Amino acid sequence: MTATDYALNLIQVAAAAADDKLAKEIVAFDVSEQLSITDAFLLASAGNDRQVRAIVEEIEDKLRELDAKPIRREGHREGRWVLLDYGDIVVHVQHDEEREFYALERLWRDCPVIELNLTRPAAAEGDSGSEA
Repeated sequence: MTATDYALNLIQVAAAAADDKLAKEIVAFDVSEQLSITDAFLLASAGNDRQVRAIVEEIEDKLRELDAKPIRREGHREGRWVLLDYGDIVVHVQHDEEREFYALERLWRDCPVIELNLTRPAAAEGDSGSEA
């Protein structure tokens, strides 16, 4: 079993929304083989609480345009690790420190990575994101 087309579409829209708000290290996993409760995870991070919240709000706005509403939303007030559960997908937007500490990628490394169609090129390791 693999993630549904609907879940994959939600992942692409959420990833693009996160990318639009300059999220870092955006990655998605097809967890449908390991979990029966969801098809895919999206992980993204940001350098501060305000940017985490901005990314989350953009994701929610873009998914709302598809009539997708989160079943559960946790951590928004703190802005350190926000979880958005849409049933078919789960989105984790983390502050850089939480991302490094919890390393969710390690937990799901055996799951297939979902290729994301992002327009902004991935920043090189150590890149501050500034353009010359």
